[in-house]
Amino acid sequence: MARLADLVDWCDRYLAVSDFTDYAPNGLQVAGPEQVQKVVSGVTASQALIDGAAERGADLLVVHHGFFWKGEDPRVVGMKYRRLSRLLEAGIGLLAYHLPLDAHAEVGNAVGLGRALGWQVEGPFAERNGGPLGRVGSLTEPCSGEELADSLGAILGRPPLHIRGHGRPIRRLAWATGAAEGFIEEAADRGMDAFVSGEISEPTVHIARECGIDYFAAGHHATETFGPDALARRLAEEFDLDHEFLDVDSPA
Repeated sequence: MARLADLVDWCDRYLAVSDFTDYAPNGLQVAGPEQVQKVVSGVTASQALIDGAAERGADLLVVHHGFFWKGEDPRVVGMKYRRLSRLLEAGIGLLAYHLPLDAHAEVGNAVGLGRALGWQVEGPFAERNGGPLGRVGSLTEPCSGEELADSLGAILGRPPLHIRGHGRPIRRLAWATGAAEGFIEEAADRGMDAFVSGEISEPTVHIARECGIDYFAAGHHATETFGPDALARRLAEEFDLDHEFLDVDSPA
């Protein structure tokens, strides 16, 4: 068992939350029991994830996408009411870390994706709002765009959308998880052969073709499973807690 306040303080300091300007509050979003033993982690604090955490007797839920985003309706009604009610009824606290969990050098989404694919990290990429939201690196062996798409699909469990911008081998690439397609021009300007993110928007197709860079939309959810799992595992090790990662499938 560990005190909730100690867990929150450790995560806030470990992720350097105060360094970031974000679109939602990072840290404790919903209070839970003062003592924590079972932690469940996941990508998004959806109803399905909350229900799964309750079924597993969780005291604390750790996610990447929590609540209270800037610009949303602040009223606690409808879907938000149902989610919060379930958390409160089950006695589960909610910890959410957005940009700090994208950027972190050890448990971040970007480094986790690169580690899973075996990419060699060479430096930061897309430094925004307090930290590097992505990374640049290289492949141990150059490959074709089709081969890179195959490796992404094998690791993430879903084929990426591949926009071909050239026909040369891919050696160096940049990547940032989630809704990071807007960084593609920065990747092209830095001479990358490929750029990988989670989502794609209509302009991304034309930018890839006109800037001569291969682009891969590998899935917002799929590319951001690494951070919440790694953070919660690290937290569980530090405080001798039980931990389980729940992957609530999302095709987005």
